[in-house]
Amino acid sequence: MMVPAALLLLGALTAVAAPRLLARADWPDREPVVALWAWQCVVAAVLLCCALSMTLSAAAAWQAVRGHVFGPAPRAVVDAYALGAAGPWAATTAVALACGGLWSAAMLVLEVARARSRRRRRRAELLVRAPLLPGEDSAGGRLVVLEGERPDAWWLPGATPRLVITTAALSRLKGRRLDAVLAHEQGHAQARHDWLLHCSAALAGGFPQVPVFAAFRDEMHRLVELAADDMASRRFGRLTTALALVELNEDRGVFGPGPAPHAHVPQRVHRLLTPPDRLTAMRRLRLTAAAAVVPVVPVLVALVPGLRALG
Repeated sequence: MMVPAALLLLGALTAVAAPRLLARADWPDREPVVALWAWQCVVAAVLLCCALSMTLSAAAAWQAVRGHVFGPAPRAVVDAYALGAAGPWAATTAVALACGGLWSAAMLVLEVARARSRRRRRRAELLVRAPLLPGEDSAGGRLVVLEGERPDAWWLPGATPRLVITTAALSRLKGRRLDAVLAHEQGHAQARHDWLLHCSAALAGGFPQVPVFAAFRDEMHRLVELAADDMASRRFGRLTTALALVELNEDRGVFGPGPAPHAHVPQRVHRLLTPPDRLTAMRRLRLTAAAAVVPVVPVLVALVPGLRALG
């Protein structure tokens, strides 16, 4: 029974080759939204390879599972997968992959729980630093102005999302630059970038020795910022957005020679000030379609023996 092994080999090949191809390409920085989609398709393909290999291995190892997977299938289809010829490794493979799947789900639940805990703490801090006025509805306006000496703005997702901005940011940013910062944060909210960050963090935290998941997490953090920058720059201009980033971060030392927690900010400013040519609509469509094909390949590999048996 070679299909589960072929799927695992395909998953390993995808995990190794796809990140390298994306790292060498020159278009992800030019089209961060397409790059976000491509990365999601790559990771989905890797996970699909593991899930399909687990399913077929379990079907080969246990008759009960085989009855559920191939129950309505013709006899010729079942024989095409040579389930009876599987060795003792089938059960081991199925159990190992099932444990990996359960671990991934547990890490995602843990990541979401941690994120909710962080949001609850930040909301509690907001209520302390910016208490509701008498008669004010907590589910009312989304904008919260917070007293602070450091210019900052961030989106706080949740059941009642909030856009928080400090008084220092309001005093420093004027006119369209303030609008650009708010549009950047609203871009994160509209695209639900928080879920991308949760999923990538869960995979990277659950499997720290798997390079593709670590690269997925790092690229998600970088690309969501570029995508939000583009959403703001389309409304208020690239120069305005770049100047807003500079004014918002100049007190944090990110533009100095030493390393900083926000070291990616100078790269974002440089990208906005020297905008690369966008890809044509047709090329964006081709890249999107090509990325969508990647997770389809494992499904086709898993179906090939059955399709051949059906002639």
